[in-house]
Amino acid sequence: MPAQQKQQKNAFVTSIRQAAPYIQAHRGATFVISFGGESVDEHFDQLVHDIALIHTLGIRLVLVHGARPQIEHRLKQRQAEIQYVNGLRVTDDEALAAVKDAVGSLRVEIEAKLSMSLVNTPTAGARIGVATGNFVIARPLGIRDGIDYCHTGEVRRLDAAGIHQQLDAGRVVLLSPLGYSPTGEVFNLSAEEVATAAAVALHAEKLILLVDDAGLRDSKRRLLRQLSLLDAEQVLRLRRKLSDAWIRHLGNAVESCRRGVKRTHLIDRTADGGLLMELFTRDGIGTLITAESYEGLRAASIDDVGGILQLIAPLEEEGVLVKRSRELLEMEIDHFLVVKRDGMIVACAALYPYPGAVAELACLAVHPDYRSQGRGDSLLQAIEQRARHTGIKRLFVLTTRTAHWFQERGFRKMDLADLPVEKQSLYNYQRKSKVFIKAVE
Repeated sequence: MPAQQKQQKNAFVTSIRQAAPYIQAHRGATFVISFGGESVDEHFDQLVHDIALIHTLGIRLVLVHGARPQIEHRLKQRQAEIQYVNGLRVTDDEALAAVKDAVGSLRVEIEAKLSMSLVNTPTAGARIGVATGNFVIARPLGIRDGIDYCHTGEVRRLDAAGIHQQLDAGRVVLLSPLGYSPTGEVFNLSAEEVATAAAVALHAEKLILLVDDAGLRDSKRRLLRQLSLLDAEQVLRLRRKLSDAWIRHLGNAVESCRRGVKRTHLIDRTADGGLLMELFTRDGIGTLITAESYEGLRAASIDDVGGILQLIAPLEEEGVLVKRSRELLEMEIDHFLVVKRDGMIVACAALYPYPGAVAELACLAVHPDYRSQGRGDSLLQAIEQRARHTGIKRLFVLTTRTAHWFQERGFRKMDLADLPVEKQSLYNYQRKSKVFIKAVE
């Protein structure tokens, strides 16, 4: 097999294996996906194919579409005034007529795309049933700060039971940015508000917002891959260099998390396959906002043994770490700390105390995909803190390849004869490990 073909095969196998846990975890879950009218362009078929694939994997989908560009196009055709106040459209009678026309046409177009079942396409044989209806009950915004928003409204509630009935029947539910009142009125709504309300009412596992941006970034232009609810609230509160669109996106994400949605994902709508990469890879490509702990450092438990073994096995094969059997690791698990990221152990370290207020830092390992990101330093700090709390004064380490890393963090070289007697008797002279020590008082 040619090298390039072999490389492609290995990449494919690796991708499938990485996606498998997420496919299993997501089956039967309810996801709400929101996308603006801008998404219904020449690339929309790709998004539809990805949605169809997600649906065939047993995920219950509620789609919420916007229609802002389509509405504005019709208003311009009518030479009508386009008026926004505080980011909300003022929907007078003429604007409402344009809204109904645009939303109705767009909804039919989306339904048609979801009905595709052509041979040699990802939707071949999918036969996706689409359910639409008056699931959104709305009320008028009314007059605010002297502005009459006319037919612009806000979500009052959703017919969650009706939506669940359609999802239980295996259909994809499609919601438009329109709401209906008990008095028979129609209101123009924000698509993201509808999506947020739907995710909350349906107790969805995920709210996914497809946005017109490559991602939320920090002051150094680095993508913020995940934010806790508190972090997101702080970013929103400061609002420094945030566009109106990002203030709206973050506001909806924070609101959904506050009201019980486990995770909200913000994904660049123009990224080909972005939806699949976000849902079926560990790191995704967007920004995740969650009230849960997505990654955390904690004491290891017996349930972590398999993950630790998987993490350290390659390093043991390379001779970087001493081999540990499952039985030994199970007996020594109380000595370990782990960093767990979305269910996977990505780093670990252990502390072994000896007489004389001295302890060994051992088995410090970080998964190759997560190195040079500060996890090793976090583990070292946690080990040092644990050592201090247990009365340890000095911390030593044996290493064959990472001497400089430890020296840069305050360890100095020591003689083998200075090791505790118990450790000296276990020293492997074939490995010729160097010994370093650090005061942790």
